[in-house]
Amino acid sequence: MDTVTSVQDVADRLCATGYLCDESLATISYLALTMQRPLLLEGEPGTGKTALAEAIAEGLDLPLVRLQCYEGIDAGQALYDWDFPRQILHLRALEAAGGGAVADADSAEQSLFDERFLLARPVLRALRESPAVLLIDEVDRADDEFEAFLLEVLSTYQVTIPELGTVTTTTPPIVVLTSNRTREIHDALKRRCLYHWVEHPGLDREVEIVRTRAPEVSEALARQVVTLVQRLRTSDLLKPPGVAETLDWARALEALGAKQLDVATAAATLGAVVKYREDSERVRKALDKMLSA
Repeated sequence: MDTVTSVQDVADRLCATGYLCDESLATISYLALTMQRPLLLEGEPGTGKTALAEAIAEGLDLPLVRLQCYEGIDAGQALYDWDFPRQILHLRALEAAGGGAVADADSAEQSLFDERFLLARPVLRALRESPAVLLIDEVDRADDEFEAFLLEVLSTYQVTIPELGTVTTTTPPIVVLTSNRTREIHDALKRRCLYHWVEHPGLDREVEIVRTRAPEVSEALARQVVTLVQRLRTSDLLKPPGVAETLDWARALEALGAKQLDVATAAATLGAVVKYREDSERVRKALDKMLSA
C-alpha cells in the first residue's frame, strides 16, 4: 500500500481518480489514513460519500470491499456463513465412500467446517485481504445491535470463527462508513471514528466536477446545468438532486446535442435529475422563472 505524505498528496490522488474534494475533506481523509481510524461520513444523498471511499481505494491501488447495510442486517451477513449445499454434498460423498455410513462421525463433522466451505462476507474479506478499503455503506439503515457489532470489530480488527479460530490482521483495513442520517448513529460508534459532514459542492467546484467527469460537456452548458441544479436544491423537493444527477443531466443534454439549457429542453430531460412525480410537476411549473433568474 502506498503511504500518503500530506493533505495535498491525498487531494492529488483523489483528483487523479476524478474525485474533486475541498481542503477540509482532504484533511480528514489524510488523518483517517495516517491515524488508522475509521472515517464516518454523513450528509445528504448524492454528496459523494460512497464515491470518496471508491476514490481512496483507486488512489491507493487497494481492493474495495463494500458492505451495503439495510434494515435487518445481522453480524452473520457481514462476517461469514457456511456453504450449506456444498456441505450436504460433501457429507453424501463421505457416506457413499463409507458404504452408506460414516465410520468416524467426529472426523466427518470436522470436515464439514473446512476452509473450503467458508463463505467470507465483507468484514471478514476485508480483514483477510487487508490492506484494503472497507466501505460500510448507509450504516444508518442498520439497527442498534448491528452498530454494537461494528463497534466491537472496529475496536479489535479481529473475528473469531468457532470452528476455525480467530482471524486477525497486522494492517487494519481503511474503514469508511457512510450515513444519510435517516437516524442518529450512536455516540459510541461515532467516538471510534473521525467524523465529517459532506456538503454539496459550491457552484464553481460542481462545474469543475462536471467538466472533469464529463469533459464532452461544454463549460457554458455545464455552468447552466449546475446553476439550475443548485437552485433546485433550495426548492421544496421530496428528493433534491445530488452530484450524480447533475452529471446525468449534463450528459443527457449533451447526448441530445443541446448547446444551452432552455425551458423546453429542460422539461424534456427532467427525468435525469428529479425522480418523483410531485417534484417533476413542481419543477416544470417553475422552470421559466428559474432559468430567467
